[in-house]
Amino acid sequence: MQVELDLYEVLGVAPNADTKEIKEAYRKLAFQFHPDRNQMSTTANEKMMEINEAYNTLSDPKKRKSYDIPLGYCSVVPKFKKGEKVRVNSHSTSPYKDRTGVVDKEPVKDTFRFWYMVSFESKGFSTISRFAEDELSEAGR
Repeated sequence: MQVELDLYEVLGVAPNADTKEIKEAYRKLAFQFHPDRNQMSTTANEKMMEINEAYNTLSDPKKRKSYDIPLGYCSVVPKFKKGEKVRVNSHSTSPYKDRTGVVDKEPVKDTFRFWYMVSFESKGFSTISRFAEDELSEAGR
């Protein structure tokens, strides 16, 4: 994959920026370079197109990961460790979405991501289910 622009540089954020930082940078730049604010300037229009492309790629977790891997930005360490509390994201297709559990074992890495076994407690019973890293977030978030 040939990368022409550094999308992180376009938005002025670091490669480890979280989605909140990316959104804030996008809004600031979009306000500054919007063609309506710049008398329909062609340079402002081109800059706005770059900003939109960067935001569309970096705000989507799947697109961002496929952008990051060839550039070496992708993290090779797991996000969570055994015993940590995690929350299943609302975009997950799991019946456990929006529930909090505990990572049961050390994560397993395949070619593309880390996989976690998460334990859920309910009414005295324990259930364990497998999740990809992008389906989980810290329990406090």
